[in-house]
Amino acid sequence: MAVSCADRSFTDKTFLLLYIAGGMAKLNRSDENGLLAALGHPLRRRILRRMRDVKMISPRRLAKEFELPLSNTAYHVRVLAECGAVTLVCTKPVRGSIQHYYRSSVKPPWAQQIIDLEPWDESRSGETPDEPAT
Repeated sequence: MAVSCADRSFTDKTFLLLYIAGGMAKLNRSDENGLLAALGHPLRRRILRRMRDVKMISPRRLAKEFELPLSNTAYHVRVLAECGAVTLVCTKPVRGSIQHYYRSSVKPPWAQQIIDLEPWDESRSGETPDEPAT
């Protein structure tokens, strides 16, 4: 069941996430529900897409690449860690603090499909699907 962002006529992105996950796996396990909730945020999906390209990466590096505050990026990485989407690989002391390095550990196919969703186009957020010609 492939769902393309360009081809979809869904107006509610939350419904789309639930639609994909519901079709690919049963969501009766709490860890899968937590993962689904975590993947609802576009920055978290962006973080996971970036983590696929590297062996391990720190929130500081992600913040620098995304041009976002470290506190914001670190928060979202912690949320992903709590639901098991990323794994702490190692820590390293850097200038009086500890830098954490993570890698993606997302396994379910439905979650991979959600990660690949492009960010919601805000200019289209008010659009409705085309009406059939009568």
